[in-house]
Amino acid sequence: MEGVRLKDLLDKVGLKKDAIEIVLDGADGPVFDKTPKFLKSVPVAKAMEDTALVAYEMNGAPLPHFNGFPARVVIPGWASVYWMKHVISLRAVTKPFDGYWMKYAYRIPIGKFPAVARFISQETDVNTPITELMVNSLISSHPNGAAVKAGPVTVAGIAWDGGHGIRAVEISIDGGNTWVPAKLGEDLGRFAFRPWSYDLVAKPGKNTVTARATNVIGQTQTANLILNPAGYHNNVMQTLTLNAG
Repeated sequence: MEGVRLKDLLDKVGLKKDAIEIVLDGADGPVFDKTPKFLKSVPVAKAMEDTALVAYEMNGAPLPHFNGFPARVVIPGWASVYWMKHVISLRAVTKPFDGYWMKYAYRIPIGKFPAVARFISQETDVNTPITELMVNSLISSHPNGAAVKAGPVTVAGIAWDGGHGIRAVEISIDGGNTWVPAKLGEDLGRFAFRPWSYDLVAKPGKNTVTARATNVIGQTQTANLILNPAGYHNNVMQTLTLNAG
């Protein structure tokens, strides 16, 4: 995507020093009469990062309608709930924004996840907004249960996180008892998917492959789902079964 840096827009209008959040409003309306209008806010510090954009082009053309025409906010590394589509206003506020979609929705219990980027002005004693993406990976080369020939098989996928960068992807073929490194593909930037691959020698019968990504600050995918009321940040290691014959 291409656009203008959000910080340049804020500098243009003269952001005051006591502003703590930027409220994002889009043209989308609620589906039902009683549904609150979708409004989100981001911390000023996040809005002022060089990577935060108001995007108006995608692949060299104006944004398609369903991607947010004429402009959308892009906050790389953070959950897409902050990527407001069809932007109609950006408003600086000096107190924590208390709209429904900030105060009650898209929140997780305090201390459940190792997020570095926290939304301090929106935290309570018990919960906090979702912010950066957790380190994660997918096996995308085969569907689960795929039939393959016994012998060499290349298993591949992608890994990503909230922008710290992927340090390694490891593979286990024995249920997590031992791990070996996969080959990482080209690093296209800290917010890009990082491709990976692993050359497996499939034995006749059932073969299991588990992938585990680790980022550059040492965060690793979890083996067990971290429970939270809305089910956010599912970064459980994926296991693929291949049937070789």
